[in-house]
Amino acid sequence: MAEYASQEAAAALDRARKLSSTVRDGTRWYVSYQLIYGCASAVLVLCIGLLGRPYGLAIGVGFWCVTIAGLSVYAARQRVARRGFGWRRGIMIGSWGLLYGAVLFPGTMWFPGALAWWVPGALVVALPGLIGAYLEARR
Repeated sequence: MAEYASQEAAAALDRARKLSSTVRDGTRWYVSYQLIYGCASAVLVLCIGLLGRPYGLAIGVGFWCVTIAGLSVYAARQRVARRGFGWRRGIMIGSWGLLYGAVLFPGTMWFPGALAWWVPGALVVALPGLIGAYLEARR
C-alpha cells in the first residue's frame, strides 16, 4: 500500500511539474504582445503629432485599429494566460490611456508638429507596453 501511495505521489509531482512548464512556456506570447502594443502606440502618437491633418490622424488611427485587432485575435488564440493576466493587462492599458491623453491633449493644442514634444511623448506613451514586456520576460 505504501509503495502504491509513493508511486501515486511521484506521478502527481511529475504531472504538476509538466503543467508548470506548460504554463511558463505557454505565456511567453504576452511579452511579444506588450512589445508590439508599446511600439504601435509610439507610431500612433508620432503619426498624429507629426503628420499633417487630417492624414496623420487617419493613418495613425487606421494603423492602431489594425494593430489592436491583430493583437486581439492573437491573444484570443493563445492557450494559456498567467494568473493575474487580466489585472496586469488592465493596469497596462489604463496607464497607457492616461499617458496618451497627457501627451495628446497638450500636444495638439500647443505643440502641433513640434519634434521636441512628439518624439519624447511617443516614448512616454510606449512605456507601459515596454515596461510590461520587460517585467513579463523576467517572470
